[in-house]
Amino acid sequence: MTMPMMRGGMPMGAGMMGHGMMGEHVEGRIAFLKAEIGITEAQTAQWNAFAEALRANGRAMTELRAQMPQAAQQPTATTPALTLPQRLEQRERMATVHIEALHRLRAALTPLYTVLTEQQRQAADSLVMGMM
Repeated sequence: MTMPMMRGGMPMGAGMMGHGMMGEHVEGRIAFLKAEIGITEAQTAQWNAFAEALRANGRAMTELRAQMPQAAQQPTATTPALTLPQRLEQRERMATVHIEALHRLRAALTPLYTVLTEQQRQAADSLVMGMM
C-alpha cells in the first residue's frame, strides 16, 4: 500500500510526532521544513530551538518504541498479542509521550512563529501540521 504524498514528496500521515517519522528520518525532515519554510539567517536561533524540539520528540518516540513489548508491535504465534489491560497501559504511555511532545513542540514553535513572515507562516501551517 502506498501512502498519499504531500507537497515536497513527504508521505501524508508520516506525522511529525508519529511512529512513522521521528527517530529514523528526523534530520531529513528538519532540513526539508527549513528549506520549504525558507528560514533566514535572522530566524536561525528560533529555528534551532524548534529543530531541537523535533529531535527531542524523535528521541522520545524511538525510546517509546524500544520499550514496547514485541507483542505490542507485531504479535506472532510465539509472541501473542497483549491482553486488554496491557494494551490500555501501552496506549496510555503512548498518549503521555505524545502530549509531552506536543507541549515541547508548541513551546518551541511560539517564538519561531512570531519571527516568520506571513508567507512563511502559511508554509509552516500547511507543512508542519500536515505532517502530524
